Amino acid sequence: MSEEPATSDMAPPSDDIAIDRDGAILRIKFNRPKARNSLNHDMVSRVVQSLTDAASDDGLRAVHISGAGGHFCAGADLVSGNAASGERPRTGKQVRRVPHAQHRIIELVTTIQLPVVATVRGWAAGLGCNLALAADFTVAADDAVFWEPFMSRGFTPDTGSTWLLPRLVGLTRAKQMLLLGDKVSGAQAADWGLIHASAPESEVDGVSEKLLARVASGPTVAFGLAKHCLHTNLHQDLPTSMDNELYALELSTRTTDFKEGLAAFRERRDPDFTGR
Repeated sequence: MSEEPATSDMAPPSDDIAIDRDGAILRIKFNRPKARNSLNHDMVSRVVQSLTDAASDDGLRAVHISGAGGHFCAGADLVSGNAASGERPRTGKQVRRVPHAQHRIIELVTTIQLPVVATVRGWAAGLGCNLALAADFTVAADDAVFWEPFMSRGFTPDTGSTWLLPRLVGLTRAKQMLLLGDKVSGAQAADWGLIHASAPESEVDGVSEKLLARVASGPTVAFGLAKHCLHTNLHQDLPTSMDNELYALELSTRTTDFKEGLAAFRERRDPDFTGR
């Protein structure tokens, strides 16, 4: 990969966040290390815009999300957001704003028809934790910390935590994290099946990049359709799920990558997918 990828026009430049296009990979890196990469309103808006643009970009084949410095993301920056104006927020502000901001990030990560890989070091708390859980594949340092701090702050969970956690690790462990606020290490998260894998801190980047290269060279259309079926079929019965699979199959077998996959099988070689 290029050490200095060209800046993408998907989002305006910002010192707090780096959004770059590295070949066919969109890289989103939070860059507020002094605040453990907590996301302010501007950062949230830029992530939403970049993922929205990426969803319709046929040249992209994967998304990578990471944090600068020693942490992934310590959640939403509620302190600076509430203190900015010095005035008491208007009643209903969260209900009006959050669905188009923090919640929209989680929705986009789970629905975008591109593989999303997250690399986690240090803290992944609140929104940061749920963003890591929403990614298709999360690689964390063994000593990373996944934390849902809502109860300790006196408010209820958000950003999809009550949906994601029970489906990933079951209701008992979800309650352990959400109601008791227990912190989970990267190694424990991998052992639970909460994330894809953990590794020693010095090896995390290598594991993530190997995984990124793998998914970015895969059959992008088929990947996106399969991801759609996985999430949609969580709510469906078996006949409906198979119907959804059938429509995805119809589309995926019309791709160039399907033809290449068959040719590679016949010729006993590895496929060279183009994402088309």
